[in-house]
Parts: sequence; structure tokens; C-alpha cells
Amino acid sequence: MKSLKASGHQLADSAFQLTVLRQEVVDTLHLPPFAEKLRGAGLFPLVPVAPAILQINVGKMCNQVCKHCHVDAGPDRKEIMTRATMQLCLDALAQTDIATVDLTGGAPEMNPDFRWFVEQIHALGRHVIVRCNLTIIVANKKYHDLPAFFKAHGVEVVSSLPFYNAKTTDRQRGDGVFEDSIRALKMLNAVGYGQPGSGLTLNLVYNPNGAFLPGSQKGLQEQFKRALGKDFGIVFNELFAITNIPVSRYLDFLIESGNYAGYMEKLVAAFNPTAAAGVMCRNTISVSWDGYLYDCDFNQMLELHVASTVQHIRDFDAAALAQRSVVINQHCYGCTAGSGSSCGGTTA
Repeated sequence: MKSLKASGHQLADSAFQLTVLRQEVVDTLHLPPFAEKLRGAGLFPLVPVAPAILQINVGKMCNQVCKHCHVDAGPDRKEIMTRATMQLCLDALAQTDIATVDLTGGAPEMNPDFRWFVEQIHALGRHVIVRCNLTIIVANKKYHDLPAFFKAHGVEVVSSLPFYNAKTTDRQRGDGVFEDSIRALKMLNAVGYGQPGSGLTLNLVYNPNGAFLPGSQKGLQEQFKRALGKDFGIVFNELFAITNIPVSRYLDFLIESGNYAGYMEKLVAAFNPTAAAGVMCRNTISVSWDGYLYDCDFNQMLELHVASTVQHIRDFDAAALAQRSVVINQHCYGCTAGSGSSCGGTTA
């Protein structure tokens, strides 16, 4: 399976994705502008609070090609952050009191300077989160020591696991992914991750396999803990339930399956002002592999740059960025539906 970009798909073009998302009427269904919903909730314009997280996408290369991926990541993607751009991120970080750096991709571990970057961030005294797809740990011998490396630098591991059985997981992420994920989770558990009192945090991420919203995060966490513990002896800290955002491959799935209008209707109908007030774009600054700045990872994939005179990490200015308004579009309904959705799970 190729990425949308490698296959020449029209949805690989962010401008085309935005054209689709901006349609006000889909199959006779009227979709109100997201700004209209925010205005009704007294939240427009959406303004940031003090940044707590610097989320950095270190590249779109990945060892998997998942059907839901909003990054359109895969082995055929060659966009990779250079060490020079990483150093710009470190320079910007040193100017702030931002406590957490969230490393994502693709598979961030495939960046050749990934370990150096983690070491440098750790040396600055910042908490590091790595978005690990799990299978990368067992994909090649050179990655087998990642659990020990993560432990040595106090890295919080956040890992995607669509479900606690092979059928559902492999349908979303590819044949054999569940088995490899279980192997990787056991390796993380073996060095202390998820174990009570270890201080080594292992969180899992659930996102639905179809055109529906996630169920109760608490309920799903209980199910995952019970099933993974009973069947595999695996332990973890928390489970984050994340709503699929209509971007890139998931947008393609919605359109191809005839579910786009219905899914958008669900998101609009489930708009929650409390969730909207807690969206991650308010306390997060997102950095792309080439150093450009965005309000969130989804905006990054749609090439919706921050509304600021500061556009690149080399020109980082926290005071100037604090004056911006968050850039919004119709995909933002995904983060504000029901209990809300963020990279850390529900927001309401």
C-alpha cells in the first residue's frame, strides 16, 4: 500500500482537502462553518493560552501505512527533519519554560538524529513524549534497544493500539501489526514501562476503526486493561480515546465509503463548547519537519500556518505567537465533538 502522495491521489494536495472540507452543502446536508459554532459558544476568535507543549513532527517516514493516518506517512515518504532544524527547535525551547516536548511522525524513531534529539531535549530538563507505533521496536534489530533508551531518558511512551484483538487492529494498520505490537508492549513492560511505581509512563491510544465517534474513554480503558492483562499479561498507565479527524487518508476513507456527509453531521451535532474550550491547539505549538509553525498537527497536514508574523522556528518569538488567533477550519469539529479529542485524549 502506497501513501496518497506516492500514488498521485488528489487528496495528497492539502488545497484540495480544504476544498472538500469547505463545502457548505454535502448530499443536501448543510454544514455550518466551525467559526459559527465557536461564536455561539463565545469562543471566537479562539485564542491561545500559555504554551505548555512543543509538538515536533520529525518526519513523515514510517514503517507502516495505516488506513486512518492523517499524516499520510509511510516507507515512501522521505520528508525528514535535519539536525540543523532540530537545533533551531532546541534554541527556541531554551528561550521558554515550555515543559513538554512531544515527538511525532511518521515513526519518529526512523529519523537518523532521533536519539541525539531526545538526549538534547532531556539535557534541557524537559519532559519528552514519543509517539511510538510499537511495531518499529521489533521492525529491525537496530530498534530493539529503544525501550532501554526511552527508560534512560525518562521518555513517556504514547502508543497507538486500535483494539485489544488482532482482527480490528490489523484491519486498520495492516496484517501482523497486532502481534508485533504485543511483542513491543511486552518489551516495554520488561524494562518497567507501565509497571506500578516505576515512574515510566506507557499510555495507549485508541481511535475508532470506522465512521463513528469513540466511546467512553474510561470504559475503553477498563476494557483494554482487562483484556490485555488477561490475554497477554500486559500493563499500561492510561488509554487515550481520540476522534478520527477528516484529514488525508481518513478523509479518503470517508469519501470512498460514502460516509463523509454522515460523519461530518455526527461531528457537528456533537459539538461541545466545554470540549472546544480545552482544545490542544490553545496550549500547543506544532513544528513541521521543515521547521514551519502551526497551531496543531492537523493544521500542519493541511498546511494552515499560524496566523502570526512568526512563521518558522528560526524566528521563534513567544511574545509574538501569544498574540495570534488559532487558525480553524471544518476539520476542527473532530476535536470538539462529544467529550472532545486531543493528543492526550478527551478534553471535557
